[in-house]
Amino acid sequence: MSFLAQTAEDPSPEPIPGAADGRAHLFNDRTAERYRRSVTDGVGLVASTVARVERPFTGITPAELAPEISAIDLDRPLGDPDAALRELESVYLKDAVYFHHPRYLAHLNCPVVIPALLGEAVLSAVNSSLDTWDQSAGGTLIERRLIDWTAERIGLGEAADGIFTSGGTQSNLQAMLLARDEACTLVEKEATAAGRTIAKSAILPRLRILTSQASHFSIQKAAAILGLGYEAVIPVPCDQDRRMRTVALAHELDRCRREGLIVMAVVATAGTTDFGSIDPLPEIAELCARHGAWLHVDAAYGCGLLVSPTRRGLLDGIERADSVTVDYHKSFFQPVSSSAVLVRDRATLSHATYHADYLNPERSVRNLIPNQVDKSIQTTRRFDALKLWLTLRIMGADAVGALFDEVVDRAAEAWALLDTDPRYEVVTQPQLSTLVFRYVPPSDGPCDPDLVDRANLHAREALAASGAAVVAGTVVDGRHHLKFTLLNPETSVSDIRHVLDLLAEHAGQYLALHIEPELSRPRHSRAS
Repeated sequence: MSFLAQTAEDPSPEPIPGAADGRAHLFNDRTAERYRRSVTDGVGLVASTVARVERPFTGITPAELAPEISAIDLDRPLGDPDAALRELESVYLKDAVYFHHPRYLAHLNCPVVIPALLGEAVLSAVNSSLDTWDQSAGGTLIERRLIDWTAERIGLGEAADGIFTSGGTQSNLQAMLLARDEACTLVEKEATAAGRTIAKSAILPRLRILTSQASHFSIQKAAAILGLGYEAVIPVPCDQDRRMRTVALAHELDRCRREGLIVMAVVATAGTTDFGSIDPLPEIAELCARHGAWLHVDAAYGCGLLVSPTRRGLLDGIERADSVTVDYHKSFFQPVSSSAVLVRDRATLSHATYHADYLNPERSVRNLIPNQVDKSIQTTRRFDALKLWLTLRIMGADAVGALFDEVVDRAAEAWALLDTDPRYEVVTQPQLSTLVFRYVPPSDGPCDPDLVDRANLHAREALAASGAAVVAGTVVDGRHHLKFTLLNPETSVSDIRHVLDLLAEHAGQYLALHIEPELSRPRHSRAS
């Protein structure tokens, strides 16, 4: 029985005069009790749903769900919040993908902590916009304190600063914007000192970004958005553990200098999306210092190590970065969205500054009014920092770090399972909580690698269709692989073992159906 069905006999809130004109739905002093009841009902529905969830997904397909949603007439409102919640239960909550379930093992989606959910409820209702002081007041100072706290954890120094963003892609974009404009400013200054002038348009084609082959695609997207083109990003080869090879990086830095190209940024990754690998940060930082290149560390995934009681050393070298991306909504167990970009020198944030007379005039700076829009590429911005604030004030950083340590420990245990399981080959031993592996058929039978690819794809899709578990997939060296991303401390070794058995069963069934036709298919000789 649903939560709404259980409470169907509860007395309904008294109707509010003027409901037909919509004002009854505005949140204010007159509707505060109506708000309390509506939100309580919504929270109750979610809580009862989560309490009953037995699998991470129902396996519903787009073809099954799309007609149901398309049939809803948005021009005919239901009027009644209970009716709307019942409809929502049918078209969303029933078939949602639940990241809190221990057998959701797919992407970088974490279960969330309750203090952060409390923050989400508060920030949505008050609805502060973090662009200017006169819209946020205390919210501005809370966000600034959290930026300072994160910068302290990283070790960026007293001149550090930053801003909350919508996610790692935006954080990386802003970091590349700052790096681009810092590089252009330096070239312009050198030209001026030599008695020449140079247009920015003449500098941009020479700019390059060096990053590992395993880095996030948002770096390529940022280059395109910033007018540099995808070709401005040079992939640096990785070693067998999917970490950037510093010898190859040094080679590319030297080559760019010889060819008159400007390395505007080197992007190191602290937690690659596919492999959880951490680039050798101290060596990369040393090369960047030698060549005068901006160092950006994308720690969107690995930022949980900042609060780890046992593994903080894996981030050694991050303190030498010029900019850092952190995603609290990955390894700090925060609801989406909660991210930030931090910089060593707060002055570099001026590259994102634009003074609008109606919003943040230059006199605000002279009057020491803290307008966060001065640092951001966004204008209107949610008070997402409140979620992290309440998490730290209720749980504390050590408790968050201990949760992240648990999932890293679990990944090590999962690797041990895979490494000794003849049904699978695993790509690399994880530094964080991601495992990339591949089902392989028994060694005594011939099997086409393309057929094995299809078996791995089928296993993932069949598992998702069953709803029993959700895993991800990726391509490594041209071959399809399966991927676990462990971010739930509730996931047990038993859960992982069960999912591996299900995957092997689906893959094995596929091969059994297809291997004989593959082997019996006529093959043409060279003579033919």
